[in-house]
Amino acid sequence: MLNYKVSKYEQQAEQFDERVIEIARVAKVVKGGRRFQFRVTLVTGDNNGKVGVGVGKANAVPEAMRKATERARKNMHQIFLYGTTIPHASIGKVGGAVILLKPASPGTGVIAGGGVRAVLETAGVRDILTKSMGSSNVLNVVQATMQALDALKSLQEEAARRGKSVEDLLPFWERRKKNA
Repeated sequence: MLNYKVSKYEQQAEQFDERVIEIARVAKVVKGGRRFQFRVTLVTGDNNGKVGVGVGKANAVPEAMRKATERARKNMHQIFLYGTTIPHASIGKVGGAVILLKPASPGTGVIAGGGVRAVLETAGVRDILTKSMGSSNVLNVVQATMQALDALKSLQEEAARRGKSVEDLLPFWERRKKNA
């Protein structure tokens, strides 16, 4: 048997879910023509409330992926979850992109497309309703999703802010269970 030691970096890589959202060829016009580079947008998460988005740009795709991965791990955010969904509705706006996130009852699944789905699934959200309004620019949509997730508060914090009890802010399917 080989005595193979797993480095700290490799251990971290194993516990994170990484998804490439977009690989785009971008051009810069210079004297004599165009300079092409690759821009990679990816999302990293632990499927348990921690998620980060990274963008890397380089002359080759693998180098851009490496940079994006580093930035995504550095920009990890902890988000509030309520079971398999989010505690309350939230809106994120970046540029022309507007994303609406709404909690959903268990068994609904992730009703989202493209970059929004990737961000939510790597964050560990299993039941949610979303609507993308405005711009469909992938980079802005992903950043708006992150902004909406960052705006989430715990049920206790939101109840105190609104001056209500925590039971009043529970999702309707939870209130139904308690009343039945």
